Amino acid sequence: MSRAFVFPGQASQAVGMGADLAAAFPTAREVFEEVDDALSQRLSRLMFEGPGEELTLTENAQPAIVAVSLAVVRVLERDGGFRLADKAHFVAGHSMGEYSALGATGALSVADAVRLVKRRGRAMQEAVPVGEGAMAALIGLDLEAASRVAEAAAQGEVCVPANDNAPGQVVLSGHRSAVERAVEIAADKGARRAVMLPVSAPFHCPLMAPAADVMAEALAEVTMPPPSLALVANVTAAPVADPETIRSLLVQQVTAMVRWRESVLRMKEEGVETLIELGAGKVLGGLIRRIDRELKAVAAGTPDEIEELVKVL
Repeated sequence: MSRAFVFPGQASQAVGMGADLAAAFPTAREVFEEVDDALSQRLSRLMFEGPGEELTLTENAQPAIVAVSLAVVRVLERDGGFRLADKAHFVAGHSMGEYSALGATGALSVADAVRLVKRRGRAMQEAVPVGEGAMAALIGLDLEAASRVAEAAAQGEVCVPANDNAPGQVVLSGHRSAVERAVEIAADKGARRAVMLPVSAPFHCPLMAPAADVMAEALAEVTMPPPSLALVANVTAAPVADPETIRSLLVQQVTAMVRWRESVLRMKEEGVETLIELGAGKVLGGLIRRIDRELKAVAAGTPDEIEELVKVL
């Protein structure tokens, strides 16, 4: 059976995340300590105890989600006794989940992965003044219809598709006034629902160009050997293993649309039957089932789920 490991992105954070892993596995505690040391911050305490409003800040949420994913990976490999690369054909991550995927395949160290997403989160937050940007989810419209809504709403401002998550679930991003217009237009164009999202910045749109420049510099500073498994990249929805290409795609990803629906379908085309979500929450599993009912989605983020997965693998 062909598998892929997939890694969640922002919005999978919650107070208490990782606490059960730390209690159950010394290996997980070791990863959280590495993360705290790398960031010179007690991120693990914030993850375990909150407060929620501080954990939700982009520059904290992103490394926290990576930390949990890489703790799961370390537990699977060290306590489960196998290499991830021997159990799958691809990895993929949703937005900043790509950094978890690269950490899982040895292309990034734990320290580099969390430092990069911390810097990414801060740069994305600083790219657009608070209140000027926004994002909205359009439910019930496909990418083509959502693109037409975005185009009609732009009126000289930025409004573009940011995430093609699943059939009938597209997220728009851009200037707040343009995104608000899109929400009104979407209802007339047949959307079942159109809702503004509680995010602090307009991710994955051209307004993030200053953050892309920051990430180009940051990524140039890290060592990146080839990953042990090919990454199905958000920007291209195609497998890539060359480190220099991956660096370039990670920079482009800051302003480009996350092509998650196409990425999942590409993995299916390549023979993948089971996608295993490693980390906090089960967001990707829900999207995968909406994309293609034939695909099996498995979550491994709790001690019980990890032990069950070890038996299967």
